[in-house]
Amino acid sequence: MRIIIVLLLFAFSYQSQCARILGIFPMPGISHNILSSKLMKGLVLAGHDVTMISAIPMKQVPEGGKYTGILLDGFVEKMEEKMSENNIFDVGKGGFLVMLTRMNNILLDFSNSTFYHPKVRKLLDSNQKFDAVILEQFSNDALKVFAHIYDCPLIILSSMGPNSWVNSLVGNEAPVSYTAHLLKGDFSKDLSLLNRAQNAFLYIMEYLLTTYYILPQHEEIMHQAFPNSPSLYDLRTNVSLVLLNSHTSLYPALPLVPNMVEIGGYFVDPPQKLPSNLQEILDNAKDGVIYFSMGSNIKSKDMPKEKKEFIMSVLGKLKQKVLWKFEEDLPGKPKNVFIQKWFPQQDVLAHKNIKLFITHGGLLSTTETVYHGVPILALPVFGDQDANADRAVYNGYGLKLGFNDPAFNEASFEKAINDLLINSKYRDNVQMKSKLYHDRPETPMKTATYWVDYVIRHKGAPHLRVAGVRLPWYKYYMVDVLGFIFVTVLGVVVLLKVALRKLCCKKTGKSGRKVKTN
Repeated sequence: MRIIIVLLLFAFSYQSQCARILGIFPMPGISHNILSSKLMKGLVLAGHDVTMISAIPMKQVPEGGKYTGILLDGFVEKMEEKMSENNIFDVGKGGFLVMLTRMNNILLDFSNSTFYHPKVRKLLDSNQKFDAVILEQFSNDALKVFAHIYDCPLIILSSMGPNSWVNSLVGNEAPVSYTAHLLKGDFSKDLSLLNRAQNAFLYIMEYLLTTYYILPQHEEIMHQAFPNSPSLYDLRTNVSLVLLNSHTSLYPALPLVPNMVEIGGYFVDPPQKLPSNLQEILDNAKDGVIYFSMGSNIKSKDMPKEKKEFIMSVLGKLKQKVLWKFEEDLPGKPKNVFIQKWFPQQDVLAHKNIKLFITHGGLLSTTETVYHGVPILALPVFGDQDANADRAVYNGYGLKLGFNDPAFNEASFEKAINDLLINSKYRDNVQMKSKLYHDRPETPMKTATYWVDYVIRHKGAPHLRVAGVRLPWYKYYMVDVLGFIFVTVLGVVVLLKVALRKLCCKKTGKSGRKVKTN
């Protein structure tokens, strides 16, 4: 009996452990804030003392939880100012390298501003201690210095699953022959020479850009703010855990080292009751409903006039009702189209009468559509949207029309919608993917909180790290060994050649003529 009481007390004390966790998320994007806030909220609910530095405040802070929010004032306004310099629908037109460079320049500024923000400086000057630091890996390597400052484990949140941004941090093997670059969709069904060559080109270009342009800039601003900090190249690989917003129902199967954990879809909540006006529209739609949203950052009102007009023309011909996230009045709107500045997307997608989701192809939206089993028509604009759309096409639950592609016109838009509505294979495929998504031993959030707890309990869990993370690239890819083998073989060939030449000379004599024998 006494043993049982001791075990119960131990279990209780184990469950009630409270770690102090610092989350740093300066990216002022709504979708990024959804990911970071959901994770931090889950850790609060798990009993931890959470401090969150963010550009957007957390909504619906858990009551009674230990939470401190540090708001980076002015970051949202600064992002809006930067985005207003160009039409967001033109962002993806500059090409791969231009887009990555532009994104880095914006996010580098936010990382630097985080270092000098008065509220952050106040935190640094205090005696506050933390047991773990959590960052979203998104062109912000300089921020990894916070884990060094607080001498605690560094946990990385990857919003886009396993990719080149995080694989190198933990030595994760990612064969270029079949592991798609984060901006290239799944091509595992077509491992042709062209596909593999394109994929290799993206990896090489990104590696060169990151190594010789991006990381030196982050190294510079980090040492300007914290002169005594170690090299960034040491800090960026001192990672205890990577939480991946991915799952094999959403991404192709890929190798993962022990300290990479999939928690794809952890941000998706069970459906809630809809507002009465939406509930009525959805319930009374005998032919079904199409939901149309370009996400939180892209606004439909900013679409070019000609595309806006042919989209309305096609939607007006449909017998289905359409819910379109549109941010202003829409003159000439068809009668079957209902617009609002915002819809509770997850709750709308959960309704049984939703037949199709027209989306920009963001990862959150494509995850939610798999969660609820709804086919999609993706209109990608920039970033990883194109790759997400490709995965939907490869997996057979969606079609893709690049928003800036010449092929995106009234005829192709109408044809794609009708195909998705008529052909049942798309819904069958996404329903199958949805079953795979939900078939897990525990919820993604419980998985996330368990592994965060695990890393803190085991002081960074160094036993989970593979030795490859410490190797320079030429050792990792065995270039030195292959070079040694090549030189050795070459040396042997040269020696054999010399030996054979001498042997031949002895047989033929010094003059080169054959020696007469009796």
